Amino acid sequence: MSDISDQSLAQQGQARIDWALDEMPVIRGLMQQLSESRPLAGVRIGACLHITTETANLARTLQAAGADLVLCASNPLSTQDDVAAALVANYHIPVYAIRGESSDVYYRHIQATLDHLPLITMDDGADLVSEMHKTRTDLLQGMIGGTEETTTGVIRLHAMAADKALKFPIIAVNDAMTKHFFDNRYGTGQSALDGIIRATNILLAGKTFTVVGYGWCGRGVAMRAQGHGAHVIVAEVDPLRALEASMDGYRVMPLMDAARQSDFMITVTGDKHAIDRQHMEVMKDGCVLANAGHFNVEINIPALESLSTAKTRPRESVDEYKLVDGRKLRLLAEGRLVNLAAAEGHPSAVMDMSFANQVLAAIYLLEQQGKLSNEVHSVPLRIDQEIARLKLDAMQINIDELSAEQQQYLSSWQEGTT
Repeated sequence: MSDISDQSLAQQGQARIDWALDEMPVIRGLMQQLSESRPLAGVRIGACLHITTETANLARTLQAAGADLVLCASNPLSTQDDVAAALVANYHIPVYAIRGESSDVYYRHIQATLDHLPLITMDDGADLVSEMHKTRTDLLQGMIGGTEETTTGVIRLHAMAADKALKFPIIAVNDAMTKHFFDNRYGTGQSALDGIIRATNILLAGKTFTVVGYGWCGRGVAMRAQGHGAHVIVAEVDPLRALEASMDGYRVMPLMDAARQSDFMITVTGDKHAIDRQHMEVMKDGCVLANAGHFNVEINIPALESLSTAKTRPRESVDEYKLVDGRKLRLLAEGRLVNLAAAEGHPSAVMDMSFANQVLAAIYLLEQQGKLSNEVHSVPLRIDQEIARLKLDAMQINIDELSAEQQQYLSSWQEGTT
């Protein structure tokens, strides 16, 4: 069983999946290697992820490794319907995802994925794990574990673990260096700007562009916006990150001050109402609001609606709100992930490493079944380094190795100043 938009789109989706695979050498290598060893043979996996071309190649790799896989969407606006069609038609992988699905359908699709009785979960935001713990506790017995790919999801899962509510181990794929260093910084940096430019076609050069949050994603967005010639402001609550942003050359100030002068404002915080009513009340006429965080709560949309007298859609992915005082504020992609809702998400070359982490983390969970505590665990360093090595090999980049003498020196304490 599946629930997708249009089965006739399968051929178009397959062409784009194959195009993406050309930029995913690590996944290609894993697909070939694991098809021979099949370490996940018969293991039921439920994955709540963005249904994109890159995710399709993750699914193909898991299938090659022997997994019994079911997919659902992790965001109502991120599904690529042609990709969903190709996965169902050409790989016989059940998919529950329709671009633009309602909240009710979204959660019905999560329940359909849980009906598969997964032993391993793969999440992009922790909705699958959360629903299992809230509404399907019968499935918790015998769970091997899960993986989580987003900062937002890892935050939720740490909260569950702190409350002793988490009933199986989770690998925080998001925290692997080969994920957050590249995916969050270079992936979000490029794809978020891509979404904003596609949605608005407004020149960024010379504009004032505020980045709300200076984590790995915020760093990437700020870097790319500056590269387009924008005057970048960073708003932060963490003094260390604020200091870093200042040292990186950006103006740092309270969000209220930034709101008065910004042409663009984008949230990358993982928190609720980072842009709130009081900020909207002082924003410039025509300010563009976008969100690159996982959930559509970072911009207080109910407050924006309460301040407005009219709402129009002048362009696809743009909602223009006319306020009582005549100002206009422009919200992109309904406040959802702008890089996926208004563009195509991260480039394949970046997701290559993120999804390699997903595959190898699933195998690691199976190998460690019964040995890991019900907490959020890091990706083992050996996996992180192996993925980096494979990526370097694909890029035809060679690096040095430590000599035996150097390794001995680093592992001893006897030698000092001579």
